[in-house]
Amino acid sequence: MTQPLSGEPDPSASRPAPREPSRGLVSTTIAGVRDLMLSVVIAILVILFLYQPVKVEGTSMMPSLEDQERIFINKFVYRFGMGSVERGDMVVFWYPGDPSKSYIKRVIGLPGDRVEIREGEVFLNGEALHEDYVPDYYRDRQSSPELVVPPEHYYVLGDHRSSSNDSRSWGPVHRRHIYGKAVFVYWPLDKLGLIH
Repeated sequence: MTQPLSGEPDPSASRPAPREPSRGLVSTTIAGVRDLMLSVVIAILVILFLYQPVKVEGTSMMPSLEDQERIFINKFVYRFGMGSVERGDMVVFWYPGDPSKSYIKRVIGLPGDRVEIREGEVFLNGEALHEDYVPDYYRDRQSSPELVVPPEHYYVLGDHRSSSNDSRSWGPVHRRHIYGKAVFVYWPLDKLGLIH
């Protein structure tokens, strides 16, 4: 039997003990599945309680939102006093005439505001409202007499005024019917981004 020369390591002494390869693979797989399941649960909770994907149906919010676009609405922003409905918000609400239907419109008048429409131009508290989100060719020339928005109600209009069924027809929306705010377009990809 030969002995290694002084200064040379013993080859058998430097070899690490053999590891079981399947044990590392199994624990890595279990950790990956656990992380995936946790991510799915968190995503479901976020979608159920904070954001909801919806499809825009109709042309009443053009050009801001197109027919068949997919958007996320924030369902939490107006709950528990976390945020108030602001002028200019695009809100999603149960249609007062048929609560099984949801509508999306832009808030124009807040409680206590005086809203009047003269030949398509909106006047808010006696002042003409600057609406750069409504192209001139989407305006109609209708007029509506001045209305004072009641407490807990909001006056809402579609951006495509000539094809929108809104507060001009059925009056202001009660706060209890508003359940979300449109915040983000996610489809089609060329429109991906925040909603203004």
